[in-house]
Amino acid sequence: MRPSVAGLRRSLDAVKDVYKSAKYSGIGCGIKSTGIGNGTIDSGHALIRVLEGGRLEVMTGYTEMGQGVFTSVRQAVCEETGLSPDIMTVHWDKDLGAKCGETWASRATTLSCAAAQRAASQLAADLKESTLEQLAGREYSGDYICNFTTRPGTPEALTNPTTHMTFSYATQVVILGDDGQIERVVAAHDVGRAINPKACAGQVEGGVHMGLGYALSENFPSTGARPDSLLLRDCGIIKAKDTPRVDVILIEVPDEVGGYGAKGAGEIGLVPTAGAVAGALYSYDGIRRFSLPMDDSPAAAPSVPKSRRKSGAGLRPVKSPVLAGK
Repeated sequence: MRPSVAGLRRSLDAVKDVYKSAKYSGIGCGIKSTGIGNGTIDSGHALIRVLEGGRLEVMTGYTEMGQGVFTSVRQAVCEETGLSPDIMTVHWDKDLGAKCGETWASRATTLSCAAAQRAASQLAADLKESTLEQLAGREYSGDYICNFTTRPGTPEALTNPTTHMTFSYATQVVILGDDGQIERVVAAHDVGRAINPKACAGQVEGGVHMGLGYALSENFPSTGARPDSLLLRDCGIIKAKDTPRVDVILIEVPDEVGGYGAKGAGEIGLVPTAGAVAGALYSYDGIRRFSLPMDDSPAAAPSVPKSRRKSGAGLRPVKSPVLAGK
């Protein structure tokens, strides 16, 4: 097993003061693997083609579905070559896609940046001797192969397993006001290396929004395998106007694998949220809640659909104010 490169302690340290100083707060931690792992091969592949007129066509095997992978690939090429992003066009390539496999979690950023970094470093070496126009027609390919994870059932899996390429870590604090509503969420995430800090923070903010809905109000009740309602408003998704302030703290503890040490910031955005919400609610009213959604809580009241509201839901009094003295 490779030495751990974990930023969990740093994420805890980053929120320590805000957690302890809040009147009603809860804290939760999370860990999330990057890549498929478990003995499969995770790979990233990129191809840079120099076109006439001093332009670049950059191809990757991972699709852009709003997570910003094309931007990250462009950044990697700029970082290695010093060229302007304005001369580059990035798009998905079918043949590279067949080698990369699925685009999901954070593997796309981690693997595609590593591949683009390798391809762009070759171009950068040639640019020391030639101009970009002189290199028209050249192609530069980059590959990153992760083949060191352990397949379940093997002897190594029982003694010294390396299940995944890398892991990201997070700590979140949820803070309630005197009315039991969520006032603020502080999310400290070890992403390895924030390739695009603004986009990375946006990913975490979106994850927190999803985590709050999962914790408080989202449900899809069914009877006899048939949904009780097909209306989106009855799902309990938290509205933008009811989303509390989210402060993101990006912690960078790079791993040796992947592009520039990136670990990713995919699903982990919502992994610690429900636990932190449950802790904050307990701090507020002394009630331990063990099932989701926690729609009987004051914090859930604005988002629980009328069709699912329980009598008196969200109106519990403060039962144990002593809990606030952490």
